[in-house]
Amino acid sequence: MANNKISPEFWPEWYDGKTINEAVFCQHFLREHKLVFTENAFFSVQGRIVDEAPLKMDIFNLLEPYVVTSVTKKIASIIELLKITAHVDDLPPQADRIHLINGTLFLDGSFSPDMNEIVRSRFSIRYNPDAPAPERWLAFLNDLLHEEDIPTLQEFMGYCLIPSNKGQRMMVIKGSGGEGKSQVGVTLSRLFGVNAKDGSVGKVSENCFARADLEHIHLMIDDDMRMEALKQTNYVKSLVTAQGKMDLEKKGQQSYQGWMYARLLAFSNGDLQSLYDRSDGFYRRQLVLTTKPKPVDRPDDPDLAAKLCEELEGIFLWAFEGLQRLVANKFRFTESDRAKANREVIKRDANNVITFMESTGYIKLDPDASVSAEEFYRIYCLWCEENCSTPMKRRSVSDFLMANLSKYGLDHNNNQVNAAGRRVWGFQGIRAIVKLPMETRDGWQRVEPEDNPFA
Repeated sequence: MANNKISPEFWPEWYDGKTINEAVFCQHFLREHKLVFTENAFFSVQGRIVDEAPLKMDIFNLLEPYVVTSVTKKIASIIELLKITAHVDDLPPQADRIHLINGTLFLDGSFSPDMNEIVRSRFSIRYNPDAPAPERWLAFLNDLLHEEDIPTLQEFMGYCLIPSNKGQRMMVIKGSGGEGKSQVGVTLSRLFGVNAKDGSVGKVSENCFARADLEHIHLMIDDDMRMEALKQTNYVKSLVTAQGKMDLEKKGQQSYQGWMYARLLAFSNGDLQSLYDRSDGFYRRQLVLTTKPKPVDRPDDPDLAAKLCEELEGIFLWAFEGLQRLVANKFRFTESDRAKANREVIKRDANNVITFMESTGYIKLDPDASVSAEEFYRIYCLWCEENCSTPMKRRSVSDFLMANLSKYGLDHNNNQVNAAGRRVWGFQGIRAIVKLPMETRDGWQRVEPEDNPFA
């Protein structure tokens, strides 16, 4: 029942005195509000609508004089119809600009104050080209990171400002604890606002629904990364390298294609490892920065994050400078020798076959020699036993050698003959320095080179 105090000549086009024409109401509403619906979300000139409560309030304010019963049901019904009326097939990410609270900043440094365009994301930070340099932030980073690693963080922060995964890297900041690295995450959460989200790299790796939770997000922050090695890495790698639409799943819903450009930033006391994936691709996707040790006499400041956030406008300009440098370098990150060495150490820790291939006294690379796959694995296990290292599975060792044949100058063939006289697979280009007795699989015997028939 409507409010009869309103004269019929003032009734809106979507009201006939008794009922609300929802289709006409939606058309009227969209003329007054710039709005589209795609990928399970409403978007406006302010970016993605995270909370529909203000939208419902706008609808209620229009309906309130004409509807006095079942108002919530009517609003819910209109919201569902709005999703159909405002639907567009696609709203592509714009990787050449950053939408801010007072306009749009383009990668070439130009700025437009116009805000009439419906956008996927808008940062709640003001572009102020005259903002002072973030002295406190820079001093904090100088205490936290090695000087040559600060440009890497600067570029990564800028990289996360645009909806693009062209850099194809995630970042891990590692320290033993107490250095203040988590303050970086707190500051970035304030800078990115609704475009950042707390999450877990471990959850992303093992939960098929976790990727959909990062839809429309620029940055996922894992404040305390779990130390367990990942059982599978395909979900993490697909997020880091995504350059288009991705198949996303939500519980109880049909999967769908959606844009995915969430970057991953993790803080940890250890390395990001994998139980089974020892490919170069998994470790190559990581930017690994190590923090400086905490000075013994430095007191903790519980208000540090709040003080850093006072410089957000300057921090944004600093990050934008890093983004421009990254784009000029064709999305190749600046990496110090220390950062590159960090990644190499992680690879070696995860795959001790690399260290075994460089060992002496067990095998030697020799283009004129060969070894069977079985003999190679047994020598490798002996090396692990004598060096207190855990041997990897046979298939993992074989896969590593197959993937690195050219690196070590090897050839994989079935020209080897075992003790039983059967032809077996092996590797041309490796000489065994340790001779293994063929009569038992449990015994080991070291043979000096002059007595070694393989030498």
